[in-house]
Amino acid sequence: MDTSQIIVTLLGTGLIGLVGWFFFAAPHRTATAVAGSGGMQQVDIKVKGGYSPDTIEVQQGQPVQLNFYRDETASCSEELLLPDFGIRRELPAFQTTTIELRPDKAGTYPFTCGMGMLRGSLVVK
Repeated sequence: MDTSQIIVTLLGTGLIGLVGWFFFAAPHRTATAVAGSGGMQQVDIKVKGGYSPDTIEVQQGQPVQLNFYRDETASCSEELLLPDFGIRRELPAFQTTTIELRPDKAGTYPFTCGMGMLRGSLVVK
């Protein structure tokens, strides 16, 4: 191996490590829902290359309003799936889509994009 091959190999290995860290070990952003009038818990979630925040904590038995603002046109983020609640919604680009639900059981419920690449969790306490 000559010097250029060694440099390319080291850079490639470093980039693979960075991608692995980003998808598996990067810190998660958590938000606790704020109860407004009438006891409705609300959280605003930005969709751009992922969900921010990607972990949402809510109280069991109280209504929840999740406001997804899709700030991109990437095809992966155009659909939202919350399978444990039977929810499947289109997320139009540069618009807010509101999803309302009432979680009756404590637990962690995943939500994803239609392709399963973007991931988040609804944590019911």
